[in-house]
Amino acid sequence: MSADKALKAIRNIGIMAHIDAGKTTTTERILYYTGKSYKIGEVHDGNAVMDWMEQEQERGITITSAATTCYWHDHQINIIDTPGHVDFTIEVERCLRVLDGAVAVFCAVGGVEPQSETVWHQADHYSIPRIAFVNKMDRVGADFERCLKMMEERLGAVPLALQIPIGKEDSFAGVIDLIRGKMLYFDEGTQGADISEEDIGPDYTEQFTAARMTLIEKLADFDEGVMEKYLEEQPIGADEIKQAVRTATMNLDMVPVLCGSAFKNKGVQPLLDAVVSYLPSPVDVPPVHGIDEKGLEEIRKADEKEHLCALAFKMVSDSFVDNLAFVRLYSGVLRQGEKIFNSTRRKQEKIGRILRMHANKRYEVKEVGAGDIAALVGLRFTKTGDTLCAKGDNIRLDKIDFPDPVISIAIEPKGKGDEEKLLTSLDKIAIEDPSFKVSRDEDTGQTIIAGMGELHLEIIIDRLIREFKVAANVGQPQVAYKETIGIKARAEGKFEQLTTGKHLFAHVQLELSPLARGAGWIFENQLVEDSIPAEFVDAIRRGIESGLDSGALLGYPVVDVQTTLVDGSYHEEDSTPQAFGVAANIALRQALIDGDSMLLEPVMAVEVVLPDEYLGDVINNLNGRRAQIQGMEQRGNTAQVVEAQVPLAEMFGYSTDLRSVTQGRANFSMQFNSYEIVPEKIAARIIKKVRGL
Repeated sequence: MSADKALKAIRNIGIMAHIDAGKTTTTERILYYTGKSYKIGEVHDGNAVMDWMEQEQERGITITSAATTCYWHDHQINIIDTPGHVDFTIEVERCLRVLDGAVAVFCAVGGVEPQSETVWHQADHYSIPRIAFVNKMDRVGADFERCLKMMEERLGAVPLALQIPIGKEDSFAGVIDLIRGKMLYFDEGTQGADISEEDIGPDYTEQFTAARMTLIEKLADFDEGVMEKYLEEQPIGADEIKQAVRTATMNLDMVPVLCGSAFKNKGVQPLLDAVVSYLPSPVDVPPVHGIDEKGLEEIRKADEKEHLCALAFKMVSDSFVDNLAFVRLYSGVLRQGEKIFNSTRRKQEKIGRILRMHANKRYEVKEVGAGDIAALVGLRFTKTGDTLCAKGDNIRLDKIDFPDPVISIAIEPKGKGDEEKLLTSLDKIAIEDPSFKVSRDEDTGQTIIAGMGELHLEIIIDRLIREFKVAANVGQPQVAYKETIGIKARAEGKFEQLTTGKHLFAHVQLELSPLARGAGWIFENQLVEDSIPAEFVDAIRRGIESGLDSGALLGYPVVDVQTTLVDGSYHEEDSTPQAFGVAANIALRQALIDGDSMLLEPVMAVEVVLPDEYLGDVINNLNGRRAQIQGMEQRGNTAQVVEAQVPLAEMFGYSTDLRSVTQGRANFSMQFNSYEIVPEKIAARIIKKVRGL
């Protein structure tokens, strides 16, 4: 097979969805039907191949993204099964950064759920073509049409149903292929491996005709050939429809939708066919863009003859080979034993071994080419988001953005002997997980670990005990507050000092202005020309940036402010960049005090699904937690969905309360929404507590 043909036969895809939609179950069936696994693993039995961590097997959820490679109809499919829980959303983010396509799995009962929206918008950000699989069609309350409607309303997508279900709920028997006009049944005796095809039965003729007409009409909006034949009432062949679907999918105009029940082994093989038919190969996506050391744009095409360019998107601490670096190769070839250049860190690296991964198992290969995904052993300096290229080259790709932690706890070793082991283990986890932060509280000397939620930190502590064999004491979870200002303020900072016989001088005047929530930090230079030399302005900017790490109120990071450099003065002989950095920090500190510093708290978007009869109790409980109810929606005949925004500080212990007031019949999910101002009385209590008053 030529290199070009081989590239066209590769599919790099992710499986993404809300927790409990059936991602891992779907992936397990894919591995079975492609011959990668000889038996089907089940999440509820704790033997799913892709959920290999002890914590995943015990909880029945995906925690870390797992990669594997399988083959279907002469196509190589590199699959990454991503977590569905919001606490591990960084796993989805960094995987989507390097994938060419994705399969979004939706529960036929729940439809588009909160984390479904989050991962969908993450895929929107990277312009990733998607196909959708409506899973669990056998469940009570399953509704295929409702899922299509929710995709339109909540995701802004244009769903294109390529199948409709045969029966529903416990009578779900198979699917109708709208393109080929066939009814597909999956043999239970062979665990769905054998598929029988039948012509459209009389009971389904009307439904099939209407659904196929809708398919053609939607395609006609995006394909001139289909439009022409549709208007002239000419027959449109299956191959022509497939080509039109492929083009519309890759142009992000539409999302092909299939349905089935992965757990009941129905509908997975047509999903694999759709992956091959409609999702792009590495040559179908635009070339990757980067910059060189001068800031000029460089482009790399998916071609083995191009200069080497790869992105390290995930690091794994491995007990056998130290660190594994998962890389997406955009161009060129990586060979075992060769030296490469990390252009992000400006360090040379040597590839010890190249591995293909199958969850936590590995298979050694000598080389990998453009468009592929593999794991490298032996990289000493590389971190998540780093660019790897050929020696002498300097291309750098966009780094991966990681969210700030919203919750923290203090942790300390149980004994003196565990102190070094604890810090080393935490460093290893921090290398693996960029959304996990480790810091030291200068006042108390405590080690503080911070993450994306209670479950995130709970898993990390569990790993410390089991995997790293570290004995530690853990404090109570704390909210990661931030600070901002309420009013505009102006202040000056003057630094004069005599040190080692040299007089130092710097004078800075700053103005701070509040910005809208989520705006971050803006620096503006309004200096009159030559009042302070340009080389000192950069030092002032760095001094301000450093000072914003610790606010004037309680020392939390300061956000949503504009800092404007309005005036200042210098001495030709006595001024240095360091002096201006200190002066800027002094001015910033005073401006934060004068600007009416305020506390900000993380507010979570919460969705509660509950039986009708408990609605009043659940809303009363939420109101007691300072919730703002955003809306309520009937789901099916007996369930209600309540959407609310609730401060994270009020959500501790909520799962226990919810179980109590609904007799265990409700469930909830939450994800970070925004930072908002803490009410004055509550802020006063927090300040008093933190200051120990």
